[in-house]
Amino acid sequence: MMQTEQSQEAAQPQQQQLMLQNSSGSLSFSSNMSREDEEMSRSALSTFRAKEEEIERKKMEVREKVQAQLGRVEEETKRLATIREELEGLSDPMRKDVSQVRKKIDAINKELKPLGHTCQKKEKEYRDALEAFNEKNREKVQLITKLMELVSESEKTRMKKLEELSKNIESLK
Repeated sequence: MMQTEQSQEAAQPQQQQLMLQNSSGSLSFSSNMSREDEEMSRSALSTFRAKEEEIERKKMEVREKVQAQLGRVEEETKRLATIREELEGLSDPMRKDVSQVRKKIDAINKELKPLGHTCQKKEKEYRDALEAFNEKNREKVQLITKLMELVSESEKTRMKKLEELSKNIESLK
């Protein structure tokens, strides 16, 4: 786009010179030219110059707009670069923290394994001890029941004997 504008700018002065030469040459060659013709050529020349000036003005306006857009693009590029830097700065500390936490978790997992095995072993020992305790307790209950039966039988037997002795004593009287 810039090359096209530059080539147009270079071509415009050449066109103006050709027009001036043509118009001045035609003025000098034809002295019979009337005032009307002369006025018309001046009018055409001034119209041409006015159009050229308008084109130049519009070109300048477009250049200014392009420069303004480029300025905005530069500002946005700087803002984006700043945002990218902030993002990169944020991600680094998080990575370090995450890495440290992961290492701590791994270390605790290593400590938990033997503790888990010990816990399982102790639970098995506890279950075995509880089973043995319950077995002995059942055995004790059976023995107590047998003792109660024996004591009850012994009492009955002694009571019978006492009654018999008592009858014997009464019979002696």
